[in-house]
Amino acid sequence: MSTIEVILLAVALAMDAFSVAASAGPRCCPRYGALRLSLAFGGFQAVMPVLGALVGSLFYVYVREYDHWAAFGLLELVGLRMVVEAVRHWRDDPGQADEAGFDPSCGVALLGLSVATSIDAFGAGMGMRMAGGNLWLACPMIGGITAALTFLGAKLGVRAEQWLGRKAELLGGLVLMGLGVKMLGM
Repeated sequence: MSTIEVILLAVALAMDAFSVAASAGPRCCPRYGALRLSLAFGGFQAVMPVLGALVGSLFYVYVREYDHWAAFGLLELVGLRMVVEAVRHWRDDPGQADEAGFDPSCGVALLGLSVATSIDAFGAGMGMRMAGGNLWLACPMIGGITAALTFLGAKLGVRAEQWLGRKAELLGGLVLMGLGVKMLGM
């Protein structure tokens, strides 16, 4: 694979991470949330191709059957939690923004989103190995591009919330759930 092909692959793999970060960004810690998302998503995107290459074609038949269901479940859970939080806050105090509460850039939610957004990189690693691609060049580029686009997505999501208000949280949860449904089509 040429450098241009690796960059195009990295951007393609980072699109889900960008979308998830834009949806989750407004619920993250304002100070470090975008950084945590970008480091976790970029790190997982950099490591998953190596894991995919190690697993190789031997186990791909078994993994391929369930990978999209795992991504679907993780995105649906986090998205549903965001929707429930948005509705709960509107019901409790429609004009009050909640500063504390669910933060998708921490703990199990961050781990789940990181795995869900990097499952496609696992498959790409298998493909790169079979095609003779240089994983040691590709993986850092994939991770770096994903981290940068994730950070940008989280910041844009926060900006969108400023324009949309509390509706952004509901919209973000629905987008995550939509991405989960999209994973089933892959």
